[in-house]
Amino acid sequence: MTTHDAFLSEAADLLGPRGLTRDSDLLAPWLTDWRGRFTGAALAMASPASTAEVAALVKLCGRHGIPVVPQGGNSGMCGGATPDGAGTALLLSLRRMDTIRSFDPDARQVVCEAGVILQTLHETAATKDLRFPLTLGGKGSATIGGLVSTNAGGTQVLRHGTMRAQVLGLEAVLADGSVFSSLVPLKKDNRGFDLKQLLIGSEGTLGIVTAATLRLLPAIADRRVLWAGVESLETARALLLHAQDMAGDALEGFEVLAQDTLDDVLHHMPAARAPLGGRHPWHALIELVAEGSAADRLPDLAETLLASALEKGLLEDAAIAANETQAEAFWALRDAIAPAEREKGPAVQHDISVAVERMPAFVAEAVPAIEAAWPGTQAIGFGHLGDGNIHFHVIAPPGVDALAWQSGDGKAISEQVYDIVHAFDGSISAEHGIGQLKRDTLARLGDPASLAMMRGVKAALDPAGLLNPGKLVPLAPAGTNP
Repeated sequence: MTTHDAFLSEAADLLGPRGLTRDSDLLAPWLTDWRGRFTGAALAMASPASTAEVAALVKLCGRHGIPVVPQGGNSGMCGGATPDGAGTALLLSLRRMDTIRSFDPDARQVVCEAGVILQTLHETAATKDLRFPLTLGGKGSATIGGLVSTNAGGTQVLRHGTMRAQVLGLEAVLADGSVFSSLVPLKKDNRGFDLKQLLIGSEGTLGIVTAATLRLLPAIADRRVLWAGVESLETARALLLHAQDMAGDALEGFEVLAQDTLDDVLHHMPAARAPLGGRHPWHALIELVAEGSAADRLPDLAETLLASALEKGLLEDAAIAANETQAEAFWALRDAIAPAEREKGPAVQHDISVAVERMPAFVAEAVPAIEAAWPGTQAIGFGHLGDGNIHFHVIAPPGVDALAWQSGDGKAISEQVYDIVHAFDGSISAEHGIGQLKRDTLARLGDPASLAMMRGVKAALDPAGLLNPGKLVPLAPAGTNP
């Protein structure tokens, strides 16, 4: 009996028939990442039903030297939950662990297991007139464990922060099979390192998230969705500052897109209508929200905000959604940017951030630089201007072979984009993580001291290197200590 055979036999005994499979048809959908860029192989897929089973399984993997690749909804953008091609790793699915362990509406807290789907959490909170203040396009498949492990963002980060800000407590299985249990939230706890924060955003390389205590907020009583046409991205930023001054915490979202991008969306959605009658170089999508009695003041706030912005020359034209149907139609235009882009052909996408005040200058430099260096490409920037996270995509010239272009020119383009981001003191990953897609770029551009600290933490918590190998943490340069 080989080492792998012995391991699989013990794992099958531990997890039972529902908890372990080697069926190639069942494994196949989970071996390729959501974007289709990475495909790997796995020894088997484990689906434990409890934290105790995860802990026992990780101990078993450690005893046999089996690498473990944790996976939630497999909706990540950077290949962080896809095994390599060796076929020696165990794919660890947390999807069976989908219980909401407790829900305390008075405390506005919920304890979710790692496999709880984001949309399920939204629906559960809504039953008590509460909400979980993080959403994204993949809410129907993204899991709480994956969102915690990647420190996910979304369209509400401007007001509420990333997933890190939503996590009050955490439970995770460490590399030795021990359970880190810190689910009870304390307002004040000064016993040293905040270890849960170390695990949030670590992409399964330091521990496997099994449950989290999350904060909830009162449900929105009303909202106003505004669309404004502006003359430049710099003006859009000035409009953002004006909206922050006028609306304060009522400002929940501030998204931007260029006129060319809106044109592509309208071509992709023939039944859709442009929110404004004329054309404008840039467009801003603004959402204002109110809770409880503050909803009475929201209509006046929206109108006053736009009127004062127009008076200051911060917008050329604007519209307020007349009802919820129209509000959803405004957001549908923003959400359709990605499929409209895919209709035009292959592209390389960059989830980057720079300081908000430098974003207009970044776009003004990066767009012409990329399009000049790579004739026939189209560079577009859109997204969350309010938190400095612009999605910077470069669409391939017409008629290219998608795979060949993405693996050739596409990679070179990405490195040039990241060089520009680095020159602006920005980040090569704003909300999607590093995974395997950006690990080498992080090694090239990352601060040496920070990289050394990351490697040191990894070595301390996972000395055998079995937790999600090849992801996030760059290897040490040859001839140096790890």
